[in-house]
Amino acid sequence: MKKLGFGLMRMPLLDKTNAADVDIEQVKKMVDLFMERGFTYFDTALMYNGFASESVAKTVIVDRYSRESFTLATKLHVAFFDSFEDRDKVFAGQLEKTGAGYFDYYLLHGIEAAMLPKYEKFDCFNWMLEKKAQGLIKHVGFSYHDSAELLDELLTKYPEMEFVQLQINYLDWESEWIQSRACYEVAVKHKKPVIVMEPVKGGTLANVPKEAEKLFREYEPNCSIPSWALRFAASLDNVMVVLSGMSNLEQIEDNTGFMEHFLPLTEDEKNICFRAANIINSKIAIPCTGCSYCTEGCPEKIAIPQYFSLYNEVMRENLEEKGWTASFAQYSVLNQKFGKAKDCLQCGQCENVCPQHLPIIENLKKVSANFDM
Repeated sequence: MKKLGFGLMRMPLLDKTNAADVDIEQVKKMVDLFMERGFTYFDTALMYNGFASESVAKTVIVDRYSRESFTLATKLHVAFFDSFEDRDKVFAGQLEKTGAGYFDYYLLHGIEAAMLPKYEKFDCFNWMLEKKAQGLIKHVGFSYHDSAELLDELLTKYPEMEFVQLQINYLDWESEWIQSRACYEVAVKHKKPVIVMEPVKGGTLANVPKEAEKLFREYEPNCSIPSWALRFAASLDNVMVVLSGMSNLEQIEDNTGFMEHFLPLTEDEKNICFRAANIINSKIAIPCTGCSYCTEGCPEKIAIPQYFSLYNEVMRENLEEKGWTASFAQYSVLNQKFGKAKDCLQCGQCENVCPQHLPIIENLKKVSANFDM
């Protein structure tokens, strides 16, 4: 299996304010090119693209290709079950929505310390093994957002898990919160293949500061900026697949182009990535990946990832010179459908589900101070 996977999480939209309004015809073209170039791994989940992702997978992949020709992964998230029976209802619903018959890879979704007790209370690790024995799952594992220490404990306690999905990119490689390197090393220790999520950190490593872009361009002017991030993750020996949440046909063309005949990074190239990381880290105000887990339960329907993105753009601008940027207009447009940053009730549900462990409430106050005039 080639090392690039298609993450069905940030698909192109017809209505930019409606995550479920997926541009089906464009996604079909994206899938066709992806498959044509020999890539087969697709990753979805119940809540992706406003809960539409699994249904889209049926329309653009399952209904159009033979089942043996592609690999499909999906997940059980702790937010969507409260009983032993609920687990089966969710799973049955996923089989129906995707029409896949079985899942090649099935994951417990986004495990961290706060979620783990519920997964264990309802015996979800053994439950997946039962589904595997029934032929409904081929490979069982979990995606993970916590410390290397806890990961070591989990893989020791549940050696039947066959793989682990980790957030790995050159920006988070030495992060004390994400612990990309340390978690990767734990997976290697336990001989578990790694599936990489967020290799481009929600687009952060596709649109880098000019100083970082200059480093990459001077070394290899013909390589796209995102290619450095994807190749960094794919160059790790224990990595099985690198997921890319591709949003248009151009991204498919670029990513499959350099991953079709993949060349690992040299040591010099890895060092350039780390130099770029130092530059990028100094410029990012809020390191949000745009996963949108925080928005589903927001009582005020605040467009948190979009507002953080706009805030980051403003922080990179010289406002004393410009005085106003397009980000302010974009914020006003979003306000027509979503709550403003100042509408935050500080209930904390967003912070409880944030994989990046961001202080979202405090960050929304910063957004409000800049945009809610």
